[in-house]
Parts: sequence; structure tokens; C-alpha cells
Amino acid sequence: MPDPSGRPIRADAQANEDKLLAAAALAFARDGAAATLKQIAKDAGVGIATLYRRFPTREQLVDATYRYETARLAARTPDLLRQLPADRALRTWMSQVLDYLAAKHGMADTLKTLLQNDEQLSSQTREQLTRAVEEFRLAGISQGVIREDVPSPDILMSLAGVTLAAGAAHQREQAERLLDLLMDAITRPDGWRGTTP
Repeated sequence: MPDPSGRPIRADAQANEDKLLAAAALAFARDGAAATLKQIAKDAGVGIATLYRRFPTREQLVDATYRYETARLAARTPDLLRQLPADRALRTWMSQVLDYLAAKHGMADTLKTLLQNDEQLSSQTREQLTRAVEEFRLAGISQGVIREDVPSPDILMSLAGVTLAAGAAHQREQAERLLDLLMDAITRPDGWRGTTP
């Protein structure tokens, strides 16, 4: 990722940024809104000045952490498809999406503002996740387990509906059942017979 001037950052600076983003993701998941920048820097093994040099505001750190985590979530697709049949891989990934969103509760207010005010971020997120779903979909079609007539954006919007309807931690069992219903809707009648992964 380039620095604010647009130049590529040094390898050591990139390593520090990666450590900060990983520590921030864990801290926001663990501590929610109570996560402090000082603790994030400490958890990353860097000084607070390093954190502020790269992320001058909490909002910038939340934004970067969101982008980092979204990219990591989308990047899981190939590994899951190597390990599991496409329908099971997609269903497993959907549960991981629930985990991912549950971990974002500490960033919720800031993320809501960012996504409402930054159409590029919102669009980038949609594109990354739609590409991931499309990989599952195409693999599932070639394996004969996912219906051809259900486009990837529809699958992603249905998944978003599940997270909106039952995204709270205490609703996890219900969310998993709703994901099973979604899988029933998008798989071929002779395909999916699964329950939660």
C-alpha cells in the first residue's frame, strides 16, 4: 500500500503496517469500542508514534483495518475450494462472513459513517465479496451442485440480508439456520443436503 504521498512504502514499514492491522482487527474484535490505539500499538510490537505516523486518526485505522480484513476474507476462497466441494466451501465461507461481521462490533459506528460517506469503499467491498462468491458459484456450477440461474450479486445480497436480520451474537444459531435455507435456495435439488459446517 502506498504512503499518503503515493510512493510505495519500505518493506519494514509495510511489515509494521501489517502488524498494526492484524493487532487492530484482534483488538476491535476483543475489546470493541474500548480498544485503545496505545494497546493496539503495544500488541503490534511498535511504538504509538509508528501507529500515528501511518494512521493519524482512529477513523483511518478503522478504515484500513476494514479494508485489510475484507481482503483477507475474500482471499480465503481458493483455499476453501481446494479443501471442500464448492457448496460446502461456500457454506463455510458464509459462516466466516458471520464471524467477520461479529468481530466488527467495535468498529460499527465508525464503519457505518465510513461506508455511508465513502462510496468507493462501499463499492470496493461489494466488488471483492462478489468476486469471491462468483468463484464459489462457478466452481459449484462446474461440480453440478449450485444452480446456474442464481447470480452472484443475488447470493451476496441474500447473505447481507441474513447478517442484517440475525447478525447479533445471540442470534448466531438462527443466522446459521438462515444460511442453510439460503444454501437450499441456491443449490441444485440433488445437491446440498448439509447443515451448518
